[in-house]
Amino acid sequence: MTELRIALVGTPNCGKSSLFNMLTGSRQKVANYPGVTVEKRSGHYTSSTGRNIGLIDLPGIYSLKDRTLDERISRQVITGRHPEEEQPDILLCVADSTNLRVHLRLVLEVKELGLPLILVLNMQDLAERDRIKIDVDKLAEELGVPVITSVAVRQVGMTELKKILDRDLREMSHHQPPHQGKHSTTRELQRHARQMAERVLISEGRQHKITRQIDQVVLHPLAGPVIFFALLFIMFQAVFSWAEAPMDMIDAGVIGLQDLATAHLPDNWILSLLNDGILAGVGSVVIFLPQILVLFAFILVLEASGYMARAAFIMDRLMEKVGLNGRAFIPLLSGFACAIPGIMATRTIENTRDRLTTIMIIPLMTCAARLPVYTLIIAAFIPNKTVWGPIGLQGLVMFTLYLAGIVSALIVAAIMKKTVTKGAAQPFLMELPKYQLPVLKNILIGLYERARVFLRRAGTIIMSTTIMLWFLASYPKAPSGSPHPDIYYSFAGTIGKFLEKIFAPLGFNWEISIALVPGMAAREVAVAALGTVYSLSGDDEQVAESLSGLLQGAWPLPTALAFLVWYIYAPQCFATLAVVRRETNSWKWTFFLAGYLFALAYFMAWIVNVTATALMA
Repeated sequence: MTELRIALVGTPNCGKSSLFNMLTGSRQKVANYPGVTVEKRSGHYTSSTGRNIGLIDLPGIYSLKDRTLDERISRQVITGRHPEEEQPDILLCVADSTNLRVHLRLVLEVKELGLPLILVLNMQDLAERDRIKIDVDKLAEELGVPVITSVAVRQVGMTELKKILDRDLREMSHHQPPHQGKHSTTRELQRHARQMAERVLISEGRQHKITRQIDQVVLHPLAGPVIFFALLFIMFQAVFSWAEAPMDMIDAGVIGLQDLATAHLPDNWILSLLNDGILAGVGSVVIFLPQILVLFAFILVLEASGYMARAAFIMDRLMEKVGLNGRAFIPLLSGFACAIPGIMATRTIENTRDRLTTIMIIPLMTCAARLPVYTLIIAAFIPNKTVWGPIGLQGLVMFTLYLAGIVSALIVAAIMKKTVTKGAAQPFLMELPKYQLPVLKNILIGLYERARVFLRRAGTIIMSTTIMLWFLASYPKAPSGSPHPDIYYSFAGTIGKFLEKIFAPLGFNWEISIALVPGMAAREVAVAALGTVYSLSGDDEQVAESLSGLLQGAWPLPTALAFLVWYIYAPQCFATLAVVRRETNSWKWTFFLAGYLFALAYFMAWIVNVTATALMA
C-alpha cells in the first residue's frame, strides 16, 4: 500500500515534537538537512488498516515568509521544492491551545497553500488549567479543516487523530496543487487570526485576559513608546539615588584601607603600588558596583515580568523606519549589558545584511562598562539637584547619554541600510509571554552573577592593567629639583604628552590621553587609570580627596562633556573588536567598525567641546 506522507508544522514550543514522538515512538531518525545545521526528524508508524504512514517534523517556525533558514526549508518541503524531500500529502498543523490568537496566524498561512490540512490544538490540559475554552466545532467550520484537541505528552487525542488519518482523509492523499490566489500579507493574516479567535473563544482565561488588556495599553502605538522611555528614565534616576549610600560606604572603605597602609608601611615603592596603583585604580571602579546592580535589577525584573519582549515589539515600529526590525532589538538590548553577547546574539538574525548592520551598531548601545565612566564624570561636574519634582539633573544627564547612543545607532543603521548593507526590511514575528510576577530568588541569582563577573574583572583585567600603568607612570623618576611630579617624566607621561597633541582639539589634557590607552582593554579601566594617574600627580592633600573631587578641580566643564561624548561612540574595547572579527569573519568590517566609531567619537567630542566653550565664554 502506498505510504501516506505527513508533515508536522507549527511554531516553536507548541508541542509539535512531542506529538511526533508519540506517533512514531522509537521508529524515527534524526539528521540534518544537506548542507545546513537545521535538524531533520523523520519517522513512521503503521495504521490500524495496515497503511504505512511517514512523518517529518519540520522546524518550529512563525511564518513561511522565507525570512529564516528554518522557514525557507519548511516552505520548500511543504511546496515540494526541496531537492531531498517529497511533497507531503497532508499537513498536520500543531497549535498551542493557550495562545490561539498568535498561533492561528500560521494556520491561516499554511491553509493558503491549498494542501489537505488537519489542525491539532495541543496543550489542552494547560488551556483547561487557565480556564480557556475553545469552540472546536466552530473553529473547524470557519477553517474548513478537521480540528482535534490533544495533550501530546500524555497521548490524549492520539486515537482520534489516527482515526481521522485512517478514515476521513484517505481520499485526499493524492497531490493537490498549491493555492494559486493572492497570498495575504503578514498583517492581514494576523488581523484575520485575531478576529477568528474572538469568534471561537468561549473563554480566554483570566490571566490571558489581563495580559491582553495590559497589552492594549503597553503596545499602543502612542502610549507604548511613552511608557517604555518613562521606564528607562525612572531606571536611570534610581541608578543615582538608590546607589548613593552604598557607594559612599565603599569609598570610605577604600580610603580607610589606604590610611591603614600608610600607617603601617614605610614610604617606599610598595606603599605607592598599593595606594596609588591597586587601591586607587581598582577602588575607583569597584565603587560603582551598587549602580550597576541597581541597573541590572531593573533589567532582570522587566525580563522576568514579560515586558522586555513587548519592548522589542515597541521598538520594531521605530526600527522598521531605519530598515531593521524588532528581531535586531534583542541583540541591541543585550548590548546594554555588554556588546560581546549582543554581537553573538545576532546569530538569530537570518538576513545577512540585517545581521551585519546590527553588529555595526551594537557598540553604540551603552554597555555596563561605560557606567563607571558616566557616573564618575556626572558626579564630578553635574550638580546633584532636582529639575522638577523627583527628577534629578544627574539622572536626566545619564538618560540623555543612553538616549544619544540609541538615536545614533538608529541613524547609523538607516545610513547603512541605504548604502553598504542596502536591503528591504524583514517582517518581525515573536510570541509574547504572559505577564507574571518576577521570582525574587531568580532576580537575586542574576544580580549575584553580575556582581561576580564585575568583581572578577576588577580583580584580573583592571588590577593587572593598573599595576602596569603604575609602573609606566612611576618610572623614570623626575630629575632633582623638578617642579613637576614623577609621572610627568615617566614613560606614561611621555606617551600622554604625545597623544595630547592629537586630542587637544577635544580639550583632553595629557592625563586623559594616558587613560585612553589602557582603557582599550576594557572601558571601565579608564576610570582606574584616571585614579592611578591623578593619585601619582597630586600632593598628599589632593590624593586624600575622591577621584571625582580631583577631576572637578582639574578639568573645565567643556572637557568633561567632551569626554562623556567620546565614550558614547569610541570603541574602547579590544574584546569587542575581536568578537566582531570572529562573527563577521572579516577584517574589512572590523576595521570599518573601529574606523567609523573613532571618527564619530572624535568629531562629536570636538563639536561638544567647541560649543560648550563658546557658550561659557
